[in-house]
Amino acid sequence: MRVMGEAEIGTGQLVSLAERRVFSSSFKPLYNEGMALVEQAAEYLDGEGRAEAKRLSRVAATLYAAESMRLTTRLMQVASWLLLQRAANSGEMTRDQVASEKTKVRLDTASANEAAPGWAELPGAFRDIVTRSLSLQALVRRMDEQIYGASHEVSLAPRQGNPVSDQITLLRTAFGRG
Repeated sequence: MRVMGEAEIGTGQLVSLAERRVFSSSFKPLYNEGMALVEQAAEYLDGEGRAEAKRLSRVAATLYAAESMRLTTRLMQVASWLLLQRAANSGEMTRDQVASEKTKVRLDTASANEAAPGWAELPGAFRDIVTRSLSLQALVRRMDEQIYGASHEVSLAPRQGNPVSDQITLLRTAFGRG
């Protein structure tokens, strides 16, 4: 019985389509899309978004601030995952190294929903970036689960260590500057 996302090759061996995509040249468009979204979000938040946020009501401004932080966190986590996969794809890291390092990446950053007070008042460009980031995160999470196995439930225990330091270490590892 085949699992969704798997294909059988001539030898009867199952190959994950997500794994094939990530560890081949077809990964580049996904990588480029993710990095372009990171760049677009940063430009928006530092420019047009900053100006638009000043015109929001108190409720919407509070939601905008919180959602901006979630957006930034989500995109940095997705970018870290993409960088790790690129490092494995280019031979800079082994799959085992990536699997070990990717445990520091969290692909579960939530978002407010459209029913949240002030959501409709948020700038359309901002809502579009948030929606696209959530779609990208969902795609990356599905690929991650298909390649590395289902993730364990999120622990409610306090996190050990410093999340910022963990992120810096992860990025250094992905770029080979550890």
